[in-house]
Amino acid sequence: MRAILSVDQGTTNSKAILVSEKGALLARGSSPVGITYPQPGWVEQDPTRIWASVCEAIAACLKTAPNDITVEAIAISNQRESVTIWDAETGEPLGPVLSWQCRRTADECADLINKGHSERVMALTGLPIDPMFPGAKMRWLLDRAPKGRRVRLGTIDSWLIHCFTAGKVHACDASNAARSQVLNLNRQIWSQELCDLFSIDLDALPQVRDSSGDFGTTLNVPGIKDGTPILAAIGDSHAALFGHGAFNPGDGKVTFGTGSSVMTTLPHFIAPERGITTTVAWRLGGRPTFAFEGNILVSAASLPWMVEILGLPDVAALVDLAATAAPGGPGFVPAFVGLGAPYWDSDSRALFSQINFSTTRAQMARAVTDSIAFQVHDVFAAMGAQSPTGFGRLFVDGGPSQNRFLMQCVADMLEHPVIQRDAPEASALGAAYLAGLALGIWSDLETIASLNSSGNTIEPVPSSRNERLATWADAIARSTLPTASSNGE
Repeated sequence: MRAILSVDQGTTNSKAILVSEKGALLARGSSPVGITYPQPGWVEQDPTRIWASVCEAIAACLKTAPNDITVEAIAISNQRESVTIWDAETGEPLGPVLSWQCRRTADECADLINKGHSERVMALTGLPIDPMFPGAKMRWLLDRAPKGRRVRLGTIDSWLIHCFTAGKVHACDASNAARSQVLNLNRQIWSQELCDLFSIDLDALPQVRDSSGDFGTTLNVPGIKDGTPILAAIGDSHAALFGHGAFNPGDGKVTFGTGSSVMTTLPHFIAPERGITTTVAWRLGGRPTFAFEGNILVSAASLPWMVEILGLPDVAALVDLAATAAPGGPGFVPAFVGLGAPYWDSDSRALFSQINFSTTRAQMARAVTDSIAFQVHDVFAAMGAQSPTGFGRLFVDGGPSQNRFLMQCVADMLEHPVIQRDAPEASALGAAYLAGLALGIWSDLETIASLNSSGNTIEPVPSSRNERLATWADAIARSTLPTASSNGE
């Protein structure tokens, strides 16, 4: 039986799945990845541990696979905006992985904004200047790398491709390149102008390739036959969109996890206004499909935090408690590392608002769960103001998407149906489908869309939406107020 081995390298763990020619999931495996916080706002990972976790996930997956499986190709989906540096000759890491959550380059980004570069960077890349994106992080890594070495810089897909091919290939896909802040989005090439702005050596960057195609062949990968082709690479959020078959303009998805990614496909390139970004969803045959995206920095990550605060046994108990809350409770803004889309305010801070002596534990729990839906609402409002097509089908994925209460809140706030899919491996499946396209297993997008057509549609229901959104807006306003030191009080 022919199968595709698809790796999904995420922020907290690495997963591997085997996908059959019929699109069925045959086996899976996973392995955790550690995260360290050297200073407040700094978030990093060990590149060697990331590769080790991928190998462990592959081993766990293959251990449970049917005996008659032949791995025909490798596919990669990966956490985005995280970036690292290594020696081009030896493959030795020359620094940590700077996570997409890391804010250590906030001052450098503020300086670029103050010097008036925002409009030009947005026009070229579709992205705001923000510590989330790799441009300033790459400069930070270069400044601290040993001198006299020939270095390679790259997002996690390029690091994994390096590891899979024993250093023979230095490449990334267009979707990951589009999140780097040094890609000219319209021309689909690295921008010398942006490399100069961030003081990056363009020669250290990987070659940009289609999301489905040749990324080299494996060498010395435990459990994998040498010479197995790597036929897909794509950012995890883009991969989930592809895996859902969201191929029509206006179709979209929300991936719920540590943060959340909201993405909708576009009929053509549209320069974004502040609040959201334009990105490459995927590139096939040299032709990019563009999408609007809003990146929410903290989403479901606030749930276990609140579980501990309230002394509850688990997240399920928190959600159950939230469902009992009386209306009219407090607001909560999960700005633990600032706010992402559509605010992009690094100085925002997490807070509860409108608390009084009658506030209950259930209402506080509800404020935290509601914040997940409210943030998605704000991103969609920004997208709707610029969308030429309106919204089509809206899919939800990630662990929290399986909770009916949470997704009902999302549908109610958006006043738009959401399609709940039992697809915990949505990103890995999307990458596998892209590899299958390159391999010829599936002939076109219509065939892929038919592989995963089921889902549970959650319709919005009348609720106290406007009152709750008003409480949320008040909390956001308080979260983004200038500090006393900055306004002279």
